[in-house]
Amino acid sequence: MAWLLLTIAGIFEIAFAFGMKWSEGFTRLMPALFTIATGLSSVLLLSFSLRTLPVGTAYAVWTGIGAAGTVTLGMLLLGDSAAPMRLLCIGLILAGVIGLRLVSAS
Repeated sequence: MAWLLLTIAGIFEIAFAFGMKWSEGFTRLMPALFTIATGLSSVLLLSFSLRTLPVGTAYAVWTGIGAAGTVTLGMLLLGDSAAPMRLLCIGLILAGVIGLRLVSAS
């Protein structure tokens, strides 16, 4: 259950990053509220997962999901660069996240 909560927290982290972009520095009300809600949800779910997962592993996985997901969606939705080195780096982040999950005792 902790891994599921952590995965959902990572997805909320991606939504949080996009909310910050769309809120334009918290100058637009609805995107700003969305940003606050997704940020709080992400941290809350992360904290629940920390009840059973090691803090270093959970935090690394949470940030990895957020970083890789945000970069990937930025490429797909916002026209961010999809240069081969960026794709390689995303692959390395994902390999780290998967590796941490595979070697975790919980």
